[in-house]
Amino acid sequence: MRAGMKEKIIRTCEAKIAANGSNVGLSFYAFFANKNDDPELLMGVAQWWIMDMKLDHFEKAEKIKSLVLAM
Repeated sequence: MRAGMKEKIIRTCEAKIAANGSNVGLSFYAFFANKNDDPELLMGVAQWWIMDMKLDHFEKAEKIKSLVLAM
């Protein structure tokens, strides 16, 4: 996964946690605009989320942040 995407995921998770508490969940779509302007990046994150990590559609932001920080 690209370094910039890792940073965006961490920032997004932190913002969601700050706004909604540590129990907030999100899907990988939370890291993208409603516009598919980078399909390769979207598919890369989807591959990591679904195939590599075997995550459910919605996961806790804390969990996602920890997984990305461990990469």
